[in-house]
Amino acid sequence: MARIGLTGLGTMGAALALNMADRGHQVAVHNRTAARAHEFIEGAGPLAERLTAAEDFKALAAALDRPRAVILMVPAGAPVDQTIEALLPHLDKGDLIIDAGNADFNETRRREAALAVQGVDFIGMGVSGGEEGARHGPSIMVGGPAESYEPIRDIIESIAATYQDSPCAAHLGPDGAGHFVKTVHNGIEYADMQLIAETYGILRAGGQTPAHIGELFEEWNRGPLHSYLIEISGRALQTADPDTGEPMVDVILDRAGQKGTGRWTLIEALKLGQSATTIEAAVAARSWSSMKEVRVAAEEILPGAADALHPVLDTDLECALLAARIIAYGQGFSLMQAASDHFEWSLDLARVAEIWRAGCIIRSALLDDIAKEVRDGLPHGLLILAPYFAKALGDHVPALRRVVSAAVSAGLPVPALAAALGYHDTMRRGRGTTDLIQAQRDFFGRHGFERVDREGSFSADWN
Repeated sequence: MARIGLTGLGTMGAALALNMADRGHQVAVHNRTAARAHEFIEGAGPLAERLTAAEDFKALAAALDRPRAVILMVPAGAPVDQTIEALLPHLDKGDLIIDAGNADFNETRRREAALAVQGVDFIGMGVSGGEEGARHGPSIMVGGPAESYEPIRDIIESIAATYQDSPCAAHLGPDGAGHFVKTVHNGIEYADMQLIAETYGILRAGGQTPAHIGELFEEWNRGPLHSYLIEISGRALQTADPDTGEPMVDVILDRAGQKGTGRWTLIEALKLGQSATTIEAAVAARSWSSMKEVRVAAEEILPGAADALHPVLDTDLECALLAARIIAYGQGFSLMQAASDHFEWSLDLARVAEIWRAGCIIRSALLDDIAKEVRDGLPHGLLILAPYFAKALGDHVPALRRVVSAAVSAGLPVPALAAALGYHDTMRRGRGTTDLIQAQRDFFGRHGFERVDREGSFSADWN
C-alpha cells in the first residue's frame, strides 16, 4: 500500500512524485489520461518499485493506506474543483486532500470549509522551485488545520529543500495561509525579475554585450546580490543560440507571459490597503510587453528623449538593484503581515524568510538578514526601518537615485526601479502632499478632513 497519492502528472506533478519516491515513500499516481501514469512509471527507472499506477480515482483510493492522503497537481481554478468532485466519492471521513498547485487563497479557504462539512480534511500547499525544485527539493508553504498536516509532515519535510540541515517546509497557519504566502512569494518574484531586467536594459543601452553583462551578474552573485535569479540571469545572458550563434536573449521575443499570481498579489494588496508598488510595476511591465505590435508602432510616433544615456557605473547599478530589492521584499512582507492580522493567521514571518532560503525561486542572501530583523521586531512593522536595512538603504539609495535619474533622462523605461525609489522617498517624508488631496475631496464632496492643531473632523467653506 502507498502512504500518499498524487493526481496530475504534468511537469511539476511528475517531478514531485519522483522526489517522494526518491526519499523512500510509496506513492500511488494517477493522471486524467490513464496511459500517462503507466508511461511515467516505465520511465522512472529504479524508482518504479516505489510507484503504483492507478487508472481511476477508485483505484487510487484503494491503493492508499488509511487515512488516505492525495496530492492534487492540476491547474488552478475549475480543474481543482472538478478533481475534488470526482475524487470525493472514493474518500472517507478523516481522509486528506492536498492542493499543491498555485491557487487563489480565497478558493482554498472556500474548499476547506466545504470539505470540512463532509469530514474530509483539506490543505493548501504552496510549492516553489520549478521543475528542478519539485524533483530535488522545493520550498513548501503549508496552510490548513495543523492536525491535518501532522500525519504527512514527515513526507513533506523529507522532500523539501534544506538550509543548514533545516527543512524549507513549514505549516504557516490555517485555511489559505500557505497559498497566500506562495502568492506573495510569486509577487516578489515578479518584482525581482523586473528589477534585474531593467538593470540589464540600462547596461545594454550603455553598449555592453549580453555576455559581458552575464559576467557582471556572475560577479554580483558573489556579493550581497547573491540569489538564484541573479545566478540564472548571468548564465542565460552568456548562452548563445545554436542556430544563429547570436546571444540567446537577442532571438527571444520581448513578450512575457504570466500565470496570474502577480495579479492576485496586487488584488489582495488593494483589498488590504497595502502598498505593493514594485510588484505592481512588474505586473504592468509584463502587460505592456504583450502589446508588441503597439510598441513597434509607437516607436515611430512618440518622440524619444532629448538626452543620451549618461555613463552609469556598474557599482551604482549593483547598489541600486540591492536597494530596490530590499524595498520589494519589504513591501511583500508588509502585505503578508496585513493578511495575517486580517485573517488571524498568526504568520511567523521570520519562519517564512527561513523556508525561502533554499529551494524557491527568490532564494537570496537577503533572507537570513530578513529573518533576523523580523525576529528582533520591525519598527512600525516595516522592514525598511529595521536597523540593518535602514543602514543598507542609507548606503545604497543614492545610487538608486542616480540610476533612475540617468534612465529617465535617457528615456529608458525603469518602472520597478522608479517605483521602489518613489516608495522610499514617500516613506521618508513626515509631511507629504495629501493635505491638498484632502482639501480637494472636501471641496467637491464635503468628505471632511482632520486638522493638525485640534481633534475631530472638519469641513471648510471653500467658496
